[in-house]
Amino acid sequence: MNERSSVAELAESLRREVECYPEGRKLSSSRALVERHQVSPVTVSRAIAVLAAEGLVVSRPGAGVFRAAHFAAAPSARTGDLSWQEVALSAGSGPRDLLAAPVMATLNVPPPDVIDLNSGYPHAGLLPERLLAGALARAGRRPGAWDRPPADGLTELRGWFARDIGGTGGPIGAGDVLITAGGQGGLTVAVRALAAPGTPVLVESPTYPGILAVLHAAGLRPVPVPVDADGVRTDLLADAFAASRARLFVCQPLFQNPTGAVLSPERRTEVLRIARAAGAFVLEDDFARLLVHTDAPALPRPLAADDQDGVVVHLRSLTKAASPNLRVGALTAHGPALARLRATQVVDSFFVPRPLQEATLELVSDPGWPRHLRTLGAELQDRRTAAVAALHRELPGFLDDYRPGGYHLWLRLPDGTDDAVLTAAALRTGVLVTPGRPYHPAEPPAAHLRLSYAAAESATQATEGIHRLRRAYESLAS
Repeated sequence: MNERSSVAELAESLRREVECYPEGRKLSSSRALVERHQVSPVTVSRAIAVLAAEGLVVSRPGAGVFRAAHFAAAPSARTGDLSWQEVALSAGSGPRDLLAAPVMATLNVPPPDVIDLNSGYPHAGLLPERLLAGALARAGRRPGAWDRPPADGLTELRGWFARDIGGTGGPIGAGDVLITAGGQGGLTVAVRALAAPGTPVLVESPTYPGILAVLHAAGLRPVPVPVDADGVRTDLLADAFAASRARLFVCQPLFQNPTGAVLSPERRTEVLRIARAAGAFVLEDDFARLLVHTDAPALPRPLAADDQDGVVVHLRSLTKAASPNLRVGALTAHGPALARLRATQVVDSFFVPRPLQEATLELVSDPGWPRHLRTLGAELQDRRTAAVAALHRELPGFLDDYRPGGYHLWLRLPDGTDDAVLTAAALRTGVLVTPGRPYHPAEPPAAHLRLSYAAAESATQATEGIHRLRRAYESLAS
């Protein structure tokens, strides 16, 4: 049983028990509840927190947990006529729920009996919970931890990102860094700062649906530029700039989502040259650099590390390698572009909370952080190796190529296969995968699926998930 269902079941059991208590009666101790229900102390603590949030119990430090006085369930609120909202919201730029649907799909938590090969985040078992807990505890004791931070972010944290992105003595300094609320927050700030509403923005095709959602929500028009095994097609990139007159290109040069492509050395040079000639910015989303596998070759430097002219705006986040809850990232830029980024973020959200920045600084300064990244790389390699072997065995021909890094595989489906129908069939067999259609800004040239092996609990589970996917595919052919 997973932790989520254990907490819910224990809370329901305690709720029935406590509702029979007189007001003020003390509940059994946490130790007694652990022994009686055969759950962990964390599960007991979370279940008690659920009841406290409902107002059913109160916790008195040093004394225990007691049935709350005068508890009564809140009456159900009556909803009035909300039909007027359909008219009011239709005056805007369109339904946001449709834009967010592909992103929400990667955030949904599947039922306990379903294998997750869909999520954009590594499995919870791969996250450094002890390091995070220690960092958070130390951050809370830092002098001034609850003071307002500088709008750009803590100087020490900005310096760490500058060194991590550009190298020691490289072209990026702390003054070129803006701390953001994670990768998605940084992406939103960047596209709104660098492109005017209604203008075209070049994107890779296929690309991360969150990029497309941000562009549409900002009133921008995505223009696709095809990707192959060596990254974005630079011959078509030049044509796209000339035809669209765009002033922004959003790309993922390393372990591109969803194809896994790594931009080749020749094309790296070409991307910068073409963008500079077009008078355009390159927004480099370096989302997967910390997810490199143990057997991967040396990684290419970020585009920003080779840019002296302020063409590249670089985006880096720690959430995938650390925790979905560590919503801390960084944008780097030179010149007036940085001022525009800063102004946009200040208008949107003022700043990233200081305690979160302090905890991040504690985390990346801990000697255990590089050890965690090495462990994460080895675990991802194991899952990838198992997933690739299972695909070649169970679904030969679906996987053309892969790169030893990142967290996902891009599957080419046989002609005539409907990715949405196969995704639904896979869910019925107990595995959650992602259809390829939402990754394309325009009509897709072929049907694909994306598999996230990082979301699997183990290499064995990744193998079993692909076995279930084969069963789903065969069920459509029968």
